[in-house]
Amino acid sequence: MIKIDYEKCCFKDGKCSTCSCGGACDGCVEACPAQAITRDKLVEVDQAKCINCGICVSACKHEAISLV
Repeated sequence: MIKIDYEKCCFKDGKCSTCSCGGACDGCVEACPAQAITRDKLVEVDQAKCINCGICVSACKHEAISLV
């Protein structure tokens, strides 16, 4: 199961709040092979789609995602 630490996550209120990516993030959402992670107001994981591969954990530059 994937857990997101929203205190560490750079994406808040529908936009990147700490990086200089200009909205062109290349993080957890883009890395997920199961398309289980979405970015709207917050980054969210659809646990039913998640295959627990952990790729998103290593893709997150802010160490906001963990596999529990």
